[in-house]
Amino acid sequence: MARGMYNLIFEDESDEEDAIVRRPRWMRDRSDYFEMYDEEDFKIHFRLSKQSTMFVLELIENQLQFPEKNMSVSPMNQLLATLRFYATGCNQLTIGDYAGFSKPTAHRIIHRVSSAIASLRPQFIKFPETMEELNLAQRDFYAIAKFPRAIGAMDCTHVKIQSPGGNNAEFYRNRKGYFSVNVQVICNTKLEITDIVARWPGSSHDSTIFNNSNRRACFERGEYGDSVLLVDAGYACRSYLMPPLDNPRSPQEHLFNESQIRSRNPVERTFGCWKRRFPVLSLGLRVSLEHSFAIIVATGVLHNILRQTGEELPPDDPNLNLHLPWQQLLEEGNVQQNNENANRRPRYDSVRHLLIENYFRSLL
Repeated sequence: MARGMYNLIFEDESDEEDAIVRRPRWMRDRSDYFEMYDEEDFKIHFRLSKQSTMFVLELIENQLQFPEKNMSVSPMNQLLATLRFYATGCNQLTIGDYAGFSKPTAHRIIHRVSSAIASLRPQFIKFPETMEELNLAQRDFYAIAKFPRAIGAMDCTHVKIQSPGGNNAEFYRNRKGYFSVNVQVICNTKLEITDIVARWPGSSHDSTIFNNSNRRACFERGEYGDSVLLVDAGYACRSYLMPPLDNPRSPQEHLFNESQIRSRNPVERTFGCWKRRFPVLSLGLRVSLEHSFAIIVATGVLHNILRQTGEELPPDDPNLNLHLPWQQLLEEGNVQQNNENANRRPRYDSVRHLLIENYFRSLL
């Protein structure tokens, strides 16, 4: 019997499997972007300087090593592919084409590198703990607008994700109608992230995230003395949470609000710097929900490394495809929520009242 290409007779299944026509493996050329770009172009494309990239690589290289065989991807190329993903929000096929490997390889690399960077969190995202650190944080916030005892500014921002699917998908749809992770951040005056919680659905209220956080438990146990966090009006006023007054009336109340708002401003600036350096946080994460958490934390770690080394925000990539101007993109992450505490708290609690009357009145 004639044996044509698509009309074969096999004595058993193993013969049939052996005869399957497989696509030839394509070994793609991999550009050496570290050497190809000068310093300015490198920062535009990867959002880090070459020096900072080498620093990060040294910290995670042992988690990225592979045997030198079968065209394995070097740790440097793995890191650059992941940084390009953070810089563009492109799909993984596009990243693979850019870096010279397949989409499945790009998928594995991006998430391997993200997990490796996120594992550096204890080293680079630190909340002030010692008395010396607490006093330094208080002095830094006081220098902004004379607000006393503040050790951090806290707020939440939304990171757009694709629908996670399943029965609980709608929990991730926020009040603006898109799917997101609601990320809680505390920062210092240097715009460094000192605490991050990146696992709550977009429908979660900001105060719910804090109420269930480890940081709140630390404050409740009195680990930070009389220190306070500066927050917006969506949070209930407590001895360690200082939101602005809803309707200030007296001169000292207006002064309190002005000082509080100016001193809380670093958290908004932190969000702008963080998201503009890593546009994937604004353009949206098209990966699984579990992988989204690691990417958010990884970019937070990188943000802190660059703030601590004094590296300026690089120019925008002219090839970046933005569907909205940057200001509107950043505003998308600010999801206004109903003030669920407004109807069950006094105009201000005794701690805030004493602060206003005994301290801010004296500044008039």
